[in-house]
Amino acid sequence: MNSFMARLQSGKGYLLSAFIVAGLQTLILGTIIQSRASILRDGAEVLLKTAPVDPRDFLRGDYVVLNYAISLVPVQTIAGGIPAEPGELTLWVRLRRQQDGFWTVIESSFKAQPPQPETVVLRSLPFYSSGPSVVDNILVEYGIERYYVPEGQGKPIEEARNDGNVAIAVRVSPDGSAQIRSLLVDGKPVYDEPLY
Repeated sequence: MNSFMARLQSGKGYLLSAFIVAGLQTLILGTIIQSRASILRDGAEVLLKTAPVDPRDFLRGDYVVLNYAISLVPVQTIAGGIPAEPGELTLWVRLRRQQDGFWTVIESSFKAQPPQPETVVLRSLPFYSSGPSVVDNILVEYGIERYYVPEGQGKPIEEARNDGNVAIAVRVSPDGSAQIRSLLVDGKPVYDEPLY
């Protein structure tokens, strides 16, 4: 009888552990989904002009590779310059809307930037810097360099992108995180991202 009770108690422990693990996984996944939805719902919207990409990187699977004019940040816009010590850095890039409706880099810094009227601050993904150099621009990514499309529909978008006819509407959260809201061809939305 004692052996049976011990096995029963042991089984309850495994079951409880399984429920805890499943609950934690659900909580983490829900947090990730809610974070993305929060940016799409409440973030400041900016319109970014795409730039052509080397044709060897056209389409990998079912996504389109995107490049932006704001991906090349002019060194002259960096307040305080490039840190002397090599290492992993994050660049905060301040954007302002231009007369054509697209947003462009007006200032950047390796320190978080405070909000200013009529501007949005976009945070780059971490990248490695070897310190100051003689380059004119720093190439950064923002986590919005791929756009997933339905199977077989990437080629027309790539062609429109290479002709300069694709724009991306992006939502930016107060902490500088970005999410693609929609893809536009010739100024018209082709794909819109749902919140969930």
